[in-house]
Amino acid sequence: MSSSDRPTSTEVASPQNYPERAAETANTGKTSWLASLKVYLEPPSLRMLSLGFAAGLPLLLVLGTLSFWLREAGINRSTIGYLSWVGLAYGFKWCWAPLVDRLPIPLLTRALGRRRSWLLIAQLMIVCGLIGMAFSDPKIALTPIVWFALLTAFGSATQDIALDAFRIESADVDRQAALAAAYQTGYRLAMIWAGAGVLWIAARAEVASPEKYDPNSWKVAYLVMAVSMVVGFVTLLFTREPIARPFTRAKNIGEWMQSALVEPFADFFRRYGWNALLVLALIATYRVSDIVMGIMANPFYVDMGYSKDEVAAITKIYGVIMTLVGAGLGGVLSMRFGVMRTLMLGAILSAASNLLFSWLSLRGHDVNGLTAVISIDNLSGGIASSAFIAYMSSLTNINYSATQYALLSSMMLLLPKWLAGFSGVAVDAVGYNVFFIGTALIGMPVLLLIWIASRRLAHKQLSRESTTDRGL
Repeated sequence: MSSSDRPTSTEVASPQNYPERAAETANTGKTSWLASLKVYLEPPSLRMLSLGFAAGLPLLLVLGTLSFWLREAGINRSTIGYLSWVGLAYGFKWCWAPLVDRLPIPLLTRALGRRRSWLLIAQLMIVCGLIGMAFSDPKIALTPIVWFALLTAFGSATQDIALDAFRIESADVDRQAALAAAYQTGYRLAMIWAGAGVLWIAARAEVASPEKYDPNSWKVAYLVMAVSMVVGFVTLLFTREPIARPFTRAKNIGEWMQSALVEPFADFFRRYGWNALLVLALIATYRVSDIVMGIMANPFYVDMGYSKDEVAAITKIYGVIMTLVGAGLGGVLSMRFGVMRTLMLGAILSAASNLLFSWLSLRGHDVNGLTAVISIDNLSGGIASSAFIAYMSSLTNINYSATQYALLSSMMLLLPKWLAGFSGVAVDAVGYNVFFIGTALIGMPVLLLIWIASRRLAHKQLSRESTTDRGL
């Protein structure tokens, strides 16, 4: 890539835009703890906090919370496991990421910009899907709710593509960990609302006995979630489009396909060579233990006799707060000690915390035990998520940020989501205790991959090269 093809330093957020922090770094030779924390008050971080909320809202509504609803409606665990394949929409988003990255939307792109116009379309799809789910009853017919869940997941995955590109283009490499933490904070706040909020609303809207299934309570809850997407709409109206490298208009369809579909993937493999396979293997397995276990978490709570209010308070509110603490800690640790060390720490903690669920399964209905397990598990997950997002962001070239990040985040989900589809079958076969132990063990190989990657991939050099590609 020639220098003329790269964006200039004024096209992205750079250290020169934050002279106070640059001075602190120059004086100390290393970013101070205070400067590291101040980054969360900068405008890009605050924007990602709000947009992260819009991104986090749909996920539980088509996966975690939906599994609670389905189990309460009497749907068996195996079917719930298979229905988690709705989440594969997130795993295949790389297929249409080039369109989101390059294709303008008539009228909207001119008015809002490339990233914001796609974000608006995606949010409209999410709202339509949630309304459709609200008016469906899985106990009567499962097919409608599956189709509307797919629409919601497709809209959510599309929003993720545009939002990841928006985030990467909004700041330099040095701030990507902080933006990831801010994004995770908004994301997790939305998960409190989409997890605890849904259960709380459904519990209050029940007209029948709490022990009986009431579809109207879930209808009310999901309609409230659809209305909650207004946060995303308002944020878009008051958010500026990030300044990114303008694309040269293609002369024909062949040239467009080359630049939009082929070049983003070719660029990634050119920069990393055979090491690209190592990177993809690491990404494909990093969250496998969490995701496979997570599909059966809500059915587990139902089967252990926890009420909606208990699950809402402990796992969806207190648990998410612990995840927020972990996400913030992960962002700071990544800036202080490096992404790879934090990545290794997160992987160890995330896999080990699954063993606590195995212990909890032997205790039955134990509110104190659930609180302790959720504390450790969610803190670990927050640390891992911040480091992992920062790591994937550092691997992208800003000229293809949407497509390349979609490829990486899709690889993160593809294998885990596919395996998670069999989680209900596994629980039926071996029980919750052995199942949770198994999910901890399948997270072990990633530790070796992180160790190899940290030695083979000269990450400091790669970061400098990525910075050069960003024109910094």
